[in-house]
Amino acid sequence: MIASLPMYDWPEVQTHTDRYWQGIRAALNAGPADLTRDVDDMQAHWLDPDLLLSQTCGMPYRTRLLGKVTRIGTPDYGLPGCPPGHYCSVLVAHAQDDRGQLSDFTSDIFAYNEGGSQSGWAAPMSHAAALGLRFDRLLATGAHRASIRAVAEGRAALASIDAVTWELALRHEPAALQLKVLARTDPTPGLPYITALGRDPAPIARAIARAIADLDADTRAALHLSGLCDIPDQAYLAVPTPAAPAG
Repeated sequence: MIASLPMYDWPEVQTHTDRYWQGIRAALNAGPADLTRDVDDMQAHWLDPDLLLSQTCGMPYRTRLLGKVTRIGTPDYGLPGCPPGHYCSVLVAHAQDDRGQLSDFTSDIFAYNEGGSQSGWAAPMSHAAALGLRFDRLLATGAHRASIRAVAEGRAALASIDAVTWELALRHEPAALQLKVLARTDPTPGLPYITALGRDPAPIARAIARAIADLDADTRAALHLSGLCDIPDQAYLAVPTPAAPAG
């Protein structure tokens, strides 16, 4: 079996991620000794029949993985203004930029991690569309952390960052301290844990819930973990999916 926890596994918190995984493994009494990291093809990894546990984003879950993997549950990160198991995106600009409205930025470069991301692409595009706005000048960065740096360095004027990633960035990424939050998107279901299709999710969910409950205070704070929620597939499917970025 293989397992990964790739979504918030920054180098600065990998020790805590490993501790969390060992708690899951002990509660489940099964699983590999170590997490799989540095995966080249996440889609293939998520669809591997040997997958015991991983985490995906809401957008690929509803658009590419539903019916091909088994959903275990959704972690709750205790984000202010979000229901349990939900998250949002923060739209960030440089702190020295005097502009305060999203409409002020439509002619500027918008940085996004990748077009398959709920928080980096789908959420901000849906948020902008609801306001009658759109962004045509785009910069694909490959990662939320890279988007933060792009705005701090002036290569982009605006970016959309997963709210959990933003909390990590405020602790571990100096470039984040040069930015300000311009707006927040509406909450959507968070990043679900998944296992291989046909594998019983119930014992894995119990093990995860037990591991979260048993986390030491430092690890709980580092990973922002509060609990595990059961959010139905219908809630994920109800989230709008905007067109992919051109090219």
